[in-house]
Amino acid sequence: MTRITRRQFAATTSAAVAGARLGLKTAFAQENYPTRPIQLICPWGAGGGTDATARIVAALLERDFGQPVSVVNRIGGSGVVGHSAIATAAPDGYTLGIITVEIAMMHWQGLTDLTPRSYTPLALMNEDPPGIQVKSDSPYKTVKELAEAIKAAPAGKFKGSGTGQGGIWHLALIGWLTAMGLKAGHVPWVPSNGAAPAMQDLAAGGIDIVTCSVPEARALIEAGKAAASRSWRRRAIRNSPTCRRCGRRWASITIPAPGAALPARKGCRSRLPRSSRQR
Repeated sequence: MTRITRRQFAATTSAAVAGARLGLKTAFAQENYPTRPIQLICPWGAGGGTDATARIVAALLERDFGQPVSVVNRIGGSGVVGHSAIATAAPDGYTLGIITVEIAMMHWQGLTDLTPRSYTPLALMNEDPPGIQVKSDSPYKTVKELAEAIKAAPAGKFKGSGTGQGGIWHLALIGWLTAMGLKAGHVPWVPSNGAAPAMQDLAAGGIDIVTCSVPEARALIEAGKAAASRSWRRRAIRNSPTCRRCGRRWASITIPAPGAALPARKGCRSRLPRSSRQR
């Protein structure tokens, strides 16, 4: 998989925005679209990775469209509230949304009837390196040390968070535990409205582990309140070792890739250039 630099991300997003604009104009047959402000719904909390992506996209759309694009955080229900707001909005091009991989999971938990088919996809916006975060004063300096401590501890001693119940980061933790031969509930999951509140809970000592993308944890890492081990070598966090370097060839953690979408509309498809997809 191609590692995406900040410059590549900006170029990719710009291409995606251009493709999205073309797709919207084609879909709605409005030569002067947009003629009024646009709402961009984010289903996760302010300060997290999806929120950051939404705000970058909104700024680029504002520049391109010449109309205000406001980010609205609709949180709750392990992502159901925001994803529902996107899916049930009027399909007129004035409500866009950032959907995340959880939309492929929530219906399996009986939380909603929504699936990826409930949306008209416009563009893949970004990919982030996943990581495992602990407090900066944690006695565990590597993933190997943390794994050994978890295996030696009774079930329930360590608590984790990073997203809603059954979300991508919860599954990432379960994958890691399973790879160690432990049961999924060995480390109880504390649901949150995204990585930002989970990282605050970590810094306050309410939980022991946060599985989320490294950029989402970056602010607290650079403030000296958290430490990370990541799955990719990344210049942004120079002192965080990779999981592989720590002796863990763990491939169970998955990258949530936020994408822009519209409510589903028959016959509505964006004409996004294939070159804008960084894979």
